[in-house]
Amino acid sequence: MEDFDVAIVGARCAGASLAIILARKGFRVCLIDRAHFPSETPSTHIVQPSGVAILYDLVGPDAVLATGAVPLRKLTLVNEDVQLDGHIDPLRFPEPGLCMRRLTLDTLLVEAAARAGADVRTGCRAAGLVRNASDRVIGVETNRGAVSARLVVGADGRHSTVAETTGAAKYLVTPPGRLAAWAYFDAADREGRLRLARVSEHAFLAAPADNGLYMAAVTVDIARRHAFHADRGPHFAAGLAQWPELADLLSGAEQVGPIRVIDNWHGYFRQSAGPGWVLVGDAGHFKDFTAGQGISDALRQARKLAKTIVAGFADDASMDDLLQRWWRWRDRDAYAMYWFAHDMGVPGVPTPLVTRMLRDIASDQSAVAQFLGVMNHDLSPARLLTPGRMAKAAIRALRDRPDLAGATLREIASAVKDQSHRAWHRAGHPSDQSRASTRSGSALSSFASAVSRSRRSTSA
Repeated sequence: MEDFDVAIVGARCAGASLAIILARKGFRVCLIDRAHFPSETPSTHIVQPSGVAILYDLVGPDAVLATGAVPLRKLTLVNEDVQLDGHIDPLRFPEPGLCMRRLTLDTLLVEAAARAGADVRTGCRAAGLVRNASDRVIGVETNRGAVSARLVVGADGRHSTVAETTGAAKYLVTPPGRLAAWAYFDAADREGRLRLARVSEHAFLAAPADNGLYMAAVTVDIARRHAFHADRGPHFAAGLAQWPELADLLSGAEQVGPIRVIDNWHGYFRQSAGPGWVLVGDAGHFKDFTAGQGISDALRQARKLAKTIVAGFADDASMDDLLQRWWRWRDRDAYAMYWFAHDMGVPGVPTPLVTRMLRDIASDQSAVAQFLGVMNHDLSPARLLTPGRMAKAAIRALRDRPDLAGATLREIASAVKDQSHRAWHRAGHPSDQSRASTRSGSALSSFASAVSRSRRSTSA
């Protein structure tokens, strides 16, 4: 049985990035994936500036830009008749955002891992884990034989073999609200602008991708998945037509390849560390794709996990404890964005409260800058969606649409209930719950008080 310091199952964003960092530090790394690259996988394609900074460190900006990827320095967010325009200021965000097909991105990372010295084994399927007499994981069983390792990393995505074999439990599970369908177009817009929209019941994501292609995606309520699959082409075209700006941009562009769809998904956290093993990327956590955070999450988690592994190997007795701490860091890091993305992905038409909130943010350049910070994982959503801002938006929504006052008040009550529930169950760790509840209590109370005042003034 071949012997390594670290065996990584899964060679995409999280696994290949981790392999690069560890191999460069002199660790003996075996990187295993059942796919041969280039290889596709469902993805939003979006890399936030924080992720791009890590990607540039891993493979170099020249290699990334040589793919034809367009630096994204502009953002347009549309919500019915509200439009928010933002600029990714180089003084605040040194790197741009990117939109890259996984065919291109994952191949760059796998090749960089091989150059760094990792033993890359594509077309190699992990069949299970090797354990010692005390049930500690000490290797991976593959279709090419067993691989021994002091640490096994599961970076093998939503259907992780490592997670399944270790019995890693899921928690804070959320159901899918929508399916996403996307396609690539030739001879379309090459402006470095990321476009997001909610129009009627559809949501949209579009941007120039690598190799001269343009990626356009539309979401559909998950309840209509069967109708969509029965006739993808017309349903996809009809969906794109709901946003005239995007339809005009794609006018005359030729679709390249088939329509891709993801509908078999749900949100979750997983137990992500145990004796001799750890999970990273989608294997340990998956959120609604609407916020476009998955790739950047994988890159940031891999960098943090690499530091943990280096420290653990320096003092082998502390490895398990350090991995447990990394798991808790991952949950704290991901928790707020998990619910922010979930709320962005709720099916149905935009509500008066959400529309009013975005209208207020779009009219305030400092709030727009905060929104960009939230999307880049620099700023907690709570710093943008403060109780005061939410209360003002609630009052204005009630005044703007008195005909929908009942629905808006029910939405407000639901929001308060959700925030209280999420604070209590923060990251699924019982030791964190009382502190989280205390932190959020005064904020929720002030929001509820403001809403109560708005209810009385509206009734009067």
